[in-house]
Amino acid sequence: MSKRLLPVLAILAATTLAACNGDDSSDSTAKDTSAAAPRDRGTPTGTADPVDTTCDYADNAGSAAKEVDPPPAKPTVGGTVEATMDTSVGAFKLTLAADTAPCTVNSFISLAEQGYFDGTTCHRLTTEGILVLQCGDPTATGSGGPGYSFADELTGSETYPTGTLAMANAGPDTNGSQFFIVYGDTPLPPSYTVFGTVDDATVAAIEKVAQDGTDDAYGQGDGAPNTPVDISFVGF
Repeated sequence: MSKRLLPVLAILAATTLAACNGDDSSDSTAKDTSAAAPRDRGTPTGTADPVDTTCDYADNAGSAAKEVDPPPAKPTVGGTVEATMDTSVGAFKLTLAADTAPCTVNSFISLAEQGYFDGTTCHRLTTEGILVLQCGDPTATGSGGPGYSFADELTGSETYPTGTLAMANAGPDTNGSQFFIVYGDTPLPPSYTVFGTVDDATVAAIEKVAQDGTDDAYGQGDGAPNTPVDISFVGF
């Protein structure tokens, strides 16, 4: 399972830098397809004070799939934070765990506030072995990131039941912008930072998408979903 997992969830591998360093940058840089008229995202509100920690977001020069500023070094919210992700298959309701994954939530909020996820497509769905929908890459290739990386926030006892929201990675401490939603209990090693949950309606929407299968680009039951899941907006 672990050998199959890495290509499914690895998203900041060397191919990212190779694409960004190539001559044709238009292929690896997403175009901004968000609406011209600004929309109020609301204000992220936590249920507790921010965790007293400092986050390190290491610059990956030239690798940004969509230009954004790095997050602040100090988390701005604590406890849990509610967010809504508008998609082509319905509104995904997220509860972000800023108490247990402060730097991850801090990054997710920063990217969302800058419109990083707007106009992106969830590029990967798995329907066998592990049951996840992977999103957060503006290039929809599986190699795009925000131009920085940050450390895992793990206890070593992580599990990935239905409704889990977690970070995809290409190995230890390679988190960027890509994340996955578990829509069916999934056996994974405790190597992926869990930073929240989604509600039952979100799980049901993804289950319906999974019924339509994938294009099997990466193997049977592993590829782009046949029913596209496009993210248009993330608000708080």
